[in-house]
Amino acid sequence: MIEFNNVDARLEGRLIELYKSHQERAKNIDWSYHDFIPWGQARCFKETPWHESQRTLPPAIYTAIETALLTEVNLPWFTTHLNVTFKGSLEVLKDFIHTWVSEEDQHSSLLETYLIVTRNANPHELRKLRKQVVELGYENEFPEPVQVMAYTAIQELATMVYYNNVAKVAQNYDRDLATLLRRLAKDESLHYAFYRDAVKAHLELDANYILPVSYVLQHFGMPGRDMPNFEERMKVIGQEANYGPEQYFLQVVDVLVEFWGVRNLTPSHPEAEAARTSMLKHHDRLKRITERATRKKTNV
Repeated sequence: MIEFNNVDARLEGRLIELYKSHQERAKNIDWSYHDFIPWGQARCFKETPWHESQRTLPPAIYTAIETALLTEVNLPWFTTHLNVTFKGSLEVLKDFIHTWVSEEDQHSSLLETYLIVTRNANPHELRKLRKQVVELGYENEFPEPVQVMAYTAIQELATMVYYNNVAKVAQNYDRDLATLLRRLAKDESLHYAFYRDAVKAHLELDANYILPVSYVLQHFGMPGRDMPNFEERMKVIGQEANYGPEQYFLQVVDVLVEFWGVRNLTPSHPEAEAARTSMLKHHDRLKRITERATRKKTNV
């Protein structure tokens, strides 16, 4: 079996360019989470205990925000995985990971503080759920560097789309919430761009890198899938909060297959060509499923 899982040192200059570009873009949109919290709604829980009647968000929107929070709180485990994966790799990748962590660090704080200040969350139950999720930890089934870059490109794009799509629905109920979700999406867009372009650089250098990329895309799962009731959560979010299988295909899979130019790649190894063909079959199968689902909704 051929191996194209390690970062190619010949791309160090290109990766440095991508990192510098990220730093410049991130500097222009630097932010602090306290600016996005409606602090005027805060009340003392000892004086006014929480009650479900205080929740203002519809159940599906609340579920979407809580699910995002329970994904973001696993940042320590995500960081550990990336550090282990890129140990001994190019220095620029370690530098980017450090920057990524510093930017992601505010996300769970923003989501959790919003839910508590607005009294949409039962603070005691949320704390228990958060603790449970962090105790579960996180293990990624893609241990190799290029696999991880491909996985993270998909995951960051999916998260960006998720935040933007939920924000569209949340706008009707809470403009502050919609604003903070779009703020998070901007961070994810920059992180996505780095990994997307890093994968693209490898494919342009050697089309045989499609081998690990194809495997990851066909076996992709979101990092929060081990949280309690994940499938039920995603079903509700897909039906009522604007992010489900159709959005995943149209706004994530289809976008990356096009950007990475998968249909035009010409790998020299038969194994890599078979992986490319398999990836396109997977894409086309998801496309047919999405088209059927769209027709079904249209005819209802």
